[in-house]
Amino acid sequence: MERFPRTSQSERFKKNGFRQPFVTMNRLRVSILQTDIAWENKQDNLRRLREKLETLRGAAEIVVLPETFSTGFSMNTDKLAEPVTGDTITTLRQWASEYRIAIAGSYISCEENSVSSEDNSLSRKHPAYYNRAFFLTPEGEAYFYDKRHLFRMGNETEHFTAGNRRTVIPYRGWNILLLVCYDLRFPVWSRNVNNGYDLLIYVANWPVPRRKVWDVLLQARALENISYVCGVNRVGKDGNRFPYDGGSAIYSYKGELMAQVPDNEEGAATVPLELSALQAFRNKFPAWKDADSFTIVSDNSSR
Repeated sequence: MERFPRTSQSERFKKNGFRQPFVTMNRLRVSILQTDIAWENKQDNLRRLREKLETLRGAAEIVVLPETFSTGFSMNTDKLAEPVTGDTITTLRQWASEYRIAIAGSYISCEENSVSSEDNSLSRKHPAYYNRAFFLTPEGEAYFYDKRHLFRMGNETEHFTAGNRRTVIPYRGWNILLLVCYDLRFPVWSRNVNNGYDLLIYVANWPVPRRKVWDVLLQARALENISYVCGVNRVGKDGNRFPYDGGSAIYSYKGELMAQVPDNEEGAATVPLELSALQAFRNKFPAWKDADSFTIVSDNSSR
């Protein structure tokens, strides 16, 4: 039998003391937001994001940002890491409620007791930092996933701690799996066992030299998992002068390109996804019933 490490529990927040009513939606509008990222400048990136969210008000149920959207793919974890109660996630939660849209992406995170300051040294000698993906709903729920496959060629293994649990997010009648960048190269980790998810999201900082891999594997994940797949990459150059040209796209469960943002441009693309069409195809072509069994070892350290 297929076994993944136990799915991490969502962090649930209540608004005004009660849960907002649950709404099931057959058609889910997803916006992919392809942007440049100001290097290690959280306030500037948040300002830019707010301007873009204004243009998406009422246009979508989910907006997807690139990986480490607020800082770029920096290894300066001591300076940039925040807990989930920090300014970045707190601000995004407020905007998710204000704009009535779920926001997905990733940022540089740490645990609550790992924050350093001038007056308070780190509580642990070697604090744990995470490339932490988030999915924040208008109703106040927050889901988090720590990137499992750390990019050793960029020294991510030296500065971050790998996660070991997948997070499948229930949202408006859909099940959504949220993964990060280098996870794309490892198909076992994204395997859709018994149709456990309907939409697979990858957020990334994927540079130009390996762009073909990004394009090919996004489409492959849609085909092999019989799922919608959404991939969002950045544009511009980072603080290490590595170039990014985008390639943000959404693919259908048949591997068809449904939406994309032009290369080397900032912009958004929005497309409605239909759950009933996906379910009908799975019933007509039930390849998932013939999948191989496997067990994943949960103590991956990416080292």
